[in-house]
Amino acid sequence: MKILVSFDIDGCLETGDPPGPITLDMVRKAQSSGCIIGSCSDRALSSQRRMWDDNNIVYDFVSPKYALGDVMKQFEADKYIHTGDRDMDEMFAKKAGFDFYWEKEGAEEPWLAMLEESKD
Repeated sequence: MKILVSFDIDGCLETGDPPGPITLDMVRKAQSSGCIIGSCSDRALSSQRRMWDDNNIVYDFVSPKYALGDVMKQFEADKYIHTGDRDMDEMFAKKAGFDFYWEKEGAEEPWLAMLEESKD
C-alpha cells in the first residue's frame, strides 16, 4: 500500500509556530516506512522547503494547502492523508479527496497502522 501524508506545519509539527504534537522523528518513520511525505501549509513554499532542509528531511512535495488537489495529481497513492489543526485544513483536505486527521490524531501515526494492516 502506498500512502501520501501531507503535514500542516504550524500547530501540527514540532517545528511549527506554535509547535504541534507530530515530531520530525514521526515524519522520518513514515518516510522510512514508504510513505510519500511533504507539507501543505499557509507558509510560503520557500519557508516550507527551508523547514525540511534545516532538519535534513528529503521531502517529496511542498504546497499551499488550497492546492492539495494538485498534490494528489502529482503522486499515485492508495491513500491520501492530510493532518491539520484548523477547520480550513479539514475543508481543503476533504475538497481535494484526502482523508483528514487532526494534529492529535496524526500524532498517533495512523498511517503506520494502515501500512501494517495492509500486510495482512
